[in-house]
Amino acid sequence: MSVNKVILVGHVGKDPEVRYLEKNVAVANFTLATTERGYTMQNGTQVPERTEWHNIVAWRGLAELSEKYIRKGSQLYIEGKIQTRSWERDGIKRYTTEIYAESIQLLGRKSEHQDAQGIPSGATAPADFQAPVSSGIPDPITPPAGADDESGLPF
Repeated sequence: MSVNKVILVGHVGKDPEVRYLEKNVAVANFTLATTERGYTMQNGTQVPERTEWHNIVAWRGLAELSEKYIRKGSQLYIEGKIQTRSWERDGIKRYTTEIYAESIQLLGRKSEHQDAQGIPSGATAPADFQAPVSSGIPDPITPPAGADDESGLPF
């Protein structure tokens, strides 16, 4: 038996980039920052806070939710699975690790997330936005947008 489950609570680093593929299938990409607090060890050594950046991929209804309600700075609770993929460019194999979202909840103050439709923060995404966990998430065939920069990273 094996388990591939990720739970993250953090803040969005940039507005989601949403694309529509064949048959109007939506896919959203954005970054999420999680920060571990700094601390002082017993011997007086200071350990600074550490921020980790996660690449989030949301498909279909969750991508549409992202497009409508998620903005840079939004606090989110995300459940999903970790997936690493590779591609080759200029004869060099490149890798990226992403979190494929299966559930997204908006957190934070009510004013940050409530819009004219009145979806409050802290509420789970509306039922019609929940992507079924059992549905297959297609792998992108081409390198992600933005993969042309010097670092080779797709973000």
